[in-house]
Amino acid sequence: MKKISIVIPAHNEEGNISLIQQRIREVFSTLENYRFEIIFVNDGSRDNTQQKLEELANQFEEVKFIELSRNFGHQPAVKAGLDYATGNAVISMDADLQHPPELIRDLIRKWEEGFDIVFTVRTYPKQISRFKRKSSALYYKFLSLISDVNINEGGSDFRLMDSSVVDVVRNMNEADIFLRGLSNWMGFKQTGIPFTAGERATGQSSYNLKKMMKFAFTGITAFSVKPLYMAAYLGFLFSAFAVVGYGIYVIHSFVAKTEISGWASLIMTVVFFGGIQLIILGIIGIYLGKIFKQVKERPNYIIRSKNF
Repeated sequence: MKKISIVIPAHNEEGNISLIQQRIREVFSTLENYRFEIIFVNDGSRDNTQQKLEELANQFEEVKFIELSRNFGHQPAVKAGLDYATGNAVISMDADLQHPPELIRDLIRKWEEGFDIVFTVRTYPKQISRFKRKSSALYYKFLSLISDVNINEGGSDFRLMDSSVVDVVRNMNEADIFLRGLSNWMGFKQTGIPFTAGERATGQSSYNLKKMMKFAFTGITAFSVKPLYMAAYLGFLFSAFAVVGYGIYVIHSFVAKTEISGWASLIMTVVFFGGIQLIILGIIGIYLGKIFKQVKERPNYIIRSKNF
């Protein structure tokens, strides 16, 4: 029998743990010749998530848990589950039930057809705001434009990876890991399955604007140095603009025998170019910060306890 590992990061998901475990069991009750394990990764939860996981692990043999020493973030938590998964294929998904467990059947079917990576493409239900849909679409378009890999619009961390692919991920030691980009960068034989995101079963999402912005910058800087080239291009562009503008100013002064005065225009020009310089320095600083974090070679996560 082939074994499927389900990796589920959980941060303050005490109300969803039992629900998703029950639905996964129902899915595999209809699948013959497959056994499974569910690896919950407690990513520094402050509620009773760990207590719920220990209770489930005592009741069901397939339930495993990894408790991290603090909140390391979604991507390191997924990486922790992948590192300890033992299945012939590994499926990663969220604990809030927005990733429907019933789609596991389709993921496995595509894997059996010979695909090494089966990713999912998310579409939003009608009740999701127009702003959320547009901002998400613009983010993926911008990310694909500015990075060296193509990121599928509507991509998520709900995917299946063959054990050979998981072995490659285990051997990667990136300080800021970005699994959505890595799955595209690695290659292999891939296919996608569309799905409509469900509603969160219980609780509130901890994925706030700050974390979304950090995730966006991680995705942009993890796979490309194009922002550095853009900074250089901006420098050349504004230098040329300054030379041309100064030339026009000199010609105007000679022809009209006047001069353009006013401290407001001067101050605005200084502020504008000062802002451009800060943006460029910020881009360089982000890359230097990533190098700083990488050379220290600290682990992506620290395990406090586990039941296997």
